[in-house]
Amino acid sequence: MGTIYFISESGKLGKQDDALFFTSYTGNKRIIFLHETDRLIFLSGVDISSSALKLIMRHKIDTVFLNRNGLFNAKLEFEHGKNVFTRRDQFRVLENEYLQIPIVTGIVEGKLKNQLALMQKINRKTEQNTIESTINEMQKLINKIPVTKSIETLRGIEGVAAKYYFSVFKYNIKPAWANFYGRSKNPPLDNVNAVLSLLYTYLYYRVDALIEAAGLDPCVGYLHKLEYSRRSLSFDLMEEFRVPLCDTLTCALFNLGILKEEDFEYKTADDVVSTMPVTPECLNSISENDAGKKKIPTFLTKTGLQKVSSQFDEKMNTLILYPPTGERISYFNVIAHQIDHFKRVLKGEEKQYKPFLIR
Repeated sequence: MGTIYFISESGKLGKQDDALFFTSYTGNKRIIFLHETDRLIFLSGVDISSSALKLIMRHKIDTVFLNRNGLFNAKLEFEHGKNVFTRRDQFRVLENEYLQIPIVTGIVEGKLKNQLALMQKINRKTEQNTIESTINEMQKLINKIPVTKSIETLRGIEGVAAKYYFSVFKYNIKPAWANFYGRSKNPPLDNVNAVLSLLYTYLYYRVDALIEAAGLDPCVGYLHKLEYSRRSLSFDLMEEFRVPLCDTLTCALFNLGILKEEDFEYKTADDVVSTMPVTPECLNSISENDAGKKKIPTFLTKTGLQKVSSQFDEKMNTLILYPPTGERISYFNVIAHQIDHFKRVLKGEEKQYKPFLIR
């Protein structure tokens, strides 16, 4: 089972027997057998015939429509899980902050410890005097987590840690043409953020699909506040995997020369503001650089998208040691195991949520 990405600028997706048949406007053709497919991701303007759409729905293929930098547009929604008892457990915990603390503590601790591990690795390779002091501040935050009894305080710790982390992360990007001005999104303001945003989106939808498969309600989370239509649990349970699956891969894509400067294209700030939604925070961060030119939001080209997509799938299939079982399994299966562990904590079968930690 695998993920099929549609990255061509345009084309037509039709039905041929019990398979999908894609024809790009350049003449390339491809048959997609749905028994070998578990999700479709569209990052382009593909025309989908009604017969193809019915076939996708009949097979209940997870289908997501994104823009070129991973911003969500739409997805096909199928019947929700019928495990009402698991969802009842979610809402029971939601009404009691005391029961949420062991879960949120584990999620925040996992994210920060994985961030710290990468920061320490960067420190060993980089001669930057400020990194050591930042690492010490991060360790102080981690030390506060076990004794913190407020979810709001844990959220604050996670927010401060993100600033420390990304102030060090930038030193792990080696090519001179690769820019990182600090974390930005909607739109990303540099080529490193363009890759981070896309990979975070890919990770989010993997986690989201596994959450639904486990019979959980993806909208009922605990670290991320509840908001209308926000799938808070999906954001919660992806946190511990950001560093091992997305951040380290981003660094490798640039540092190993897999991504080239020509894999990106740029637009002026004025162009982006006029053609897509931009948050006020992002708009404020579009400023003049030392050369007197505006920082320009960045987009991956078709070739760049193909490189990032294929490398992410390869990363998801990488076998690693999973300590709770002592087995070597793929990252995809690690996420599935962690979701099962989360369910056991919800049911009271285990007391503390224990995150996946990188070594």
